[in-house]
Amino acid sequence: MSSSTTQQKWDNRFLDLATHVAAWSKDPSTKVGAVLVGSSKTQVALGYNGFPPGLEDSTKRLTDRATRLRYTLHAERNVLDNAAFPTKGATLYTTHPPCNLCALSLASKGIRRVVCAPMDPSFAGRWAEEISLSREILREVDIECNF
Repeated sequence: MSSSTTQQKWDNRFLDLATHVAAWSKDPSTKVGAVLVGSSKTQVALGYNGFPPGLEDSTKRLTDRATRLRYTLHAERNVLDNAAFPTKGATLYTTHPPCNLCALSLASKGIRRVVCAPMDPSFAGRWAEEISLSREILREVDIECNF
């Protein structure tokens, strides 16, 4: 089996795990999951979009879009906070492309690759400008990305 075939199998496994983790989000409109994998495939951290610990995730807050957006910690930031291993050289697997602020956080943590699940066309259209900026940031700092 070639190394690219083996890598693709691992990429698919971790993307499947990110999809599973996304289901843990209480966000009623967009569920995002992230898996960070260190230099050893046994170094794994999980994250999803949601309110930080201690903030009440009431139905009222979750259903009011403006409030929800102000309180939500993105999956990428969550997974970086949850990583109990060095992140330099790690690969991030995520169900959605990172926003520009998350892309900046990924750059500052030395992430090597960002692998995203295939995008829903409606999401890609709605967030095209943000996705383009994120891609530009990641490429400028030599982070490989597939979105």
